[in-house]
Amino acid sequence: MPTSKRLRPPVVAVTGAASGIGRAFLAKVASSADFRRVVAIDEQRGDVPDVTWRVLDVRDPLLANRISDIDVLVHLSADYALGSDAGERRAYNLRAAQTVLTASAAARVRRVVLVTSAMVYGAAPDNEVPLPEDSAVAAEPDTGMVGDHLEIEALARRSLRSHPGLEVTVLRPAALVGPGVDSVVTRHFEAPRLLTVKGCSPRWQFCHIDDLVSALELAALGAVSGVVAVGGEGWLEQDQVEEISGLRRFELPAGLTFGTAQRLHRLGITPAPATDLHYVVYPWVVDCAALREAGWKPQWTNEAAFAQLLELREGRHAVVGRRLSGKEATLTAAGATVAVLGTAAIVRVARKKRRT
Repeated sequence: MPTSKRLRPPVVAVTGAASGIGRAFLAKVASSADFRRVVAIDEQRGDVPDVTWRVLDVRDPLLANRISDIDVLVHLSADYALGSDAGERRAYNLRAAQTVLTASAAARVRRVVLVTSAMVYGAAPDNEVPLPEDSAVAAEPDTGMVGDHLEIEALARRSLRSHPGLEVTVLRPAALVGPGVDSVVTRHFEAPRLLTVKGCSPRWQFCHIDDLVSALELAALGAVSGVVAVGGEGWLEQDQVEEISGLRRFELPAGLTFGTAQRLHRLGITPAPATDLHYVVYPWVVDCAALREAGWKPQWTNEAAFAQLLELREGRHAVVGRRLSGKEATLTAAGATVAVLGTAAIVRVARKKRRT
């Protein structure tokens, strides 16, 4: 009967299944009775057993032929490495998302789940804390990863108009924490001092990978839909972050902070545009109302997730998102101004290299 068929556990496919968040999600659902079958899609076969592996590039237009038996597709194949070439990274991420959405519509997949970031709300000194899920998308389009997230969400909106039979759920996690996570936010805490902007205090909300995975499972099952924020309950004040980490703040005027950061990025010294710095000096805390109403609770508190972030950063040193070698880190830690921005010495060296 049609009714019993609808109630059958869905077949779920996972892209980017061999590593990172894709592998974490795959390992969680591989033996779950909530899914009839689990299909893993990646360019190489991974190590998770008891799933069906399909080896192909997610950007391949033939993807539609390989997912004709799928009910739900969770798209986790993305490049968010800070060291990636910005143009190549964006081309990959957009082509992958576009192919997944188009192929899913062609293959009559019922639901696609995408992951972007709560960064799309933008970080601003006057942000409401927390931001409701239906808050306007106010992030500045840029060459960084925030720009990628904005473009992917635009693709999702266009797909909903072009393919009304396809359900698209977008998860927007807060600052991700966990093994393998390397971001502007995690590198902020690799500095010897914490940069702050005069007149504004950030609030800190984290999303552990484990909690993102459990939220993805609910989204794959259709328990939540539309735009869904994911993060720890509440937030940490800057004073709490300093007390837990033992790091002290270093306060600068906003104009100097962002102007210097943009110059360093133009010189190729720092990996992220100055706009990304907004996310470590201004609040962007989100209210996870949809998940809460679905009965979801994060396993990780903000304090516990932050403690793991600190544990994982041991032995690493960064300034404005730029990783430093051992010698650079020693020099950088010697002076307060250089410790946070590393501006004077780094810019002088870069200018000398340009002139020679």
